Amino acid sequence: MKVTVVGAGNVGATCADVLAQKEVCNEVILVDIKEGLSEGKALDIFQKSPINLYDTRTIGSTNDYTLTKDSDVVVITSGLPRKPGMSRDDLIGTNARIVESVTQNIVKYSPDSIIIIVSNPLDVMTYQAHLTSNFDRNRVMGMAGILDTARYRAFIADELNISTKDIQAVLLGGHGDTMVPLPRYTTVAGIPVTELINKNKLNEIIERTKFGGGELVKLMGTSAWYAPGAAAAQMVESIIKNQKRIFPVCVKLEGEYNIDDCYLGVPVILGSNGIDKVIELDLNSEETTLLQQSREHVKEVMSVLENL
Repeated sequence: MKVTVVGAGNVGATCADVLAQKEVCNEVILVDIKEGLSEGKALDIFQKSPINLYDTRTIGSTNDYTLTKDSDVVVITSGLPRKPGMSRDDLIGTNARIVESVTQNIVKYSPDSIIIIVSNPLDVMTYQAHLTSNFDRNRVMGMAGILDTARYRAFIADELNISTKDIQAVLLGGHGDTMVPLPRYTTVAGIPVTELINKNKLNEIIERTKFGGGELVKLMGTSAWYAPGAAAAQMVESIIKNQKRIFPVCVKLEGEYNIDDCYLGVPVILGSNGIDKVIELDLNSEETTLLQQSREHVKEVMSVLENL
């Protein structure tokens, strides 16, 4: 089995490292446009294999997609961060061109692959990859929900001073401050979180989750990479091993939640065919309203891409 990770920055390299250490596949190809970057990081990861005892081969490539031929899954992390003076529209235009170019190469060399988008703005870049690839929706998805729920679960564990292993959660909507965490579907070892944390504190945790990425940028001066890279690798593992795990991912909705033709985070079953099933939760009126607000925000960003 072969997995390609496009973009050898912090997120892409972390994803490749996690995949290698967990022996998710036989071969990980790391691709970047910067000369020598992917080759160096791939070699470094492979030289760690005798220490951490894994057999996965990691191979780097400077913009040579022939090495990616017949990949089973492709993770796209390529794109530029928003810089001072750059408008949202500028960022969308720049990263859309990057994702379009990468996707064209993926379709050329791995026409049967499953694509996972990590590039930002996440929802609209997933839309771009879908437009370019023309793949069915089950084979093009975005990674956001696993990262967002991980932050949410970590904050809950911190508040309760317990293990993160015992916390299960789900959220919906776009990646960012319009995401919709669902306390009704959040449990601690099967116990509803609402029985353990009062409403005001839980709302504080939810708000912190919504702006979790920004909190890290303020602390480090750059965006996160350990958790995003590991989250993307977890999606790859579920696909490669046909684990059929249930994760929140960004996918094109086709009538679910009464939403059409919009890319939003919802829980799905991930297996060897990609998205086996979109799970439609029974939302109450408040949750439905929040999800519709998130949809409106994402559609607005999608329209920017459509009008470029």
